[in-house]
Amino acid sequence: MRIATYNVEWFTSLFDRRGRLLDDGEWSSRYNVTRGDQLGALGIVFTAVDADVFLIVEAPGDGDGRDTVEMLERFAAFAGLRQRKALMGFANETQQEIALLYDPDVVTAIHDPQDDPPDCPRFDRSLKIDLDIDGRLDRVVFSKPPLEAVLETRDGARLRLVGVHVKSKAPHGAPSDPVAEVRIAIENRRKQLAQCLWLRRRVDLLLDAGEPFLVLGDFNDGPGLDEYEKLFGRSGLEIVVGEDQPPARRLRDPHARLNKGGPFAAQPVSARFYLKDARQYFGAMLDYILISPDLCTAAPSWRIWHPFDDPGCYKVPELREALLQASDHFPVSLDLTLAAAPKPVGPPIVQS
Repeated sequence: MRIATYNVEWFTSLFDRRGRLLDDGEWSSRYNVTRGDQLGALGIVFTAVDADVFLIVEAPGDGDGRDTVEMLERFAAFAGLRQRKALMGFANETQQEIALLYDPDVVTAIHDPQDDPPDCPRFDRSLKIDLDIDGRLDRVVFSKPPLEAVLETRDGARLRLVGVHVKSKAPHGAPSDPVAEVRIAIENRRKQLAQCLWLRRRVDLLLDAGEPFLVLGDFNDGPGLDEYEKLFGRSGLEIVVGEDQPPARRLRDPHARLNKGGPFAAQPVSARFYLKDARQYFGAMLDYILISPDLCTAAPSWRIWHPFDDPGCYKVPELREALLQASDHFPVSLDLTLAAAPKPVGPPIVQS
């Protein structure tokens, strides 16, 4: 079974106000890429990755006459994908939904949000936590509530999936005042860490229940990624992974630990951004697929579909160019060999 996470930049801009595809020569929201070219590139990428289940980060926005599930399924039909069924969790107001696109001949999926108030409420609600250690509880919400789903293969293998798009730490909208920029950056870091603490509480509950699961998506974070990590002691990703926990309670993804090798170690990259001031690109590792310890026996194999770093992608010019046109992130995939009918995680799934 192959599961992938893919952050598609401005996917929402490839559909009109009625949710119809904009396969034309007008500019997309990606720099110097037309809407038709981006749609074509996405079709090539989705086909090449060939995952049974895609977590789509920044899926087209839902509401105001548009339906995320319908738009994704319309895109799948346009691109001729076998992943023709879509599933969405809680909608948000950012035009960037979290959704699944999957092959219904291989796997079924249901939205299955968990709720354990007050310490770990449902992700579309709020959590009270003391962010700045002032003795007062702050109210934390997800701008993009994580998607919780249960997957079941045709032979009965089941696992839980938590798809995330954690808040960015970048001081977007900050004034030119350097002091204000630092203040906003620290506030954003606190919110990002609070969301990761909330996610870790869900992870602990799933570990206690003995359920095989994945936590995947765009964490906007990683060990050593910015200077504020020293101020707070650890990254949000390390909190979700459980770096301070014993091995039996620690999630696994080899890309989450490569930064531990020091400044001269090879660093993985899942996203590529252009710096206008420096007039060059820089890479960052933001997208992860974290697995529960019990899935380590399922022969897990991770891959970052990077157009330059992955030899298989680089040697195929059409795929290499499509990866660059489609998004500023690259897919990350995980291959698993699942045994039939592991520990049950709920009632049988009924495909709607």
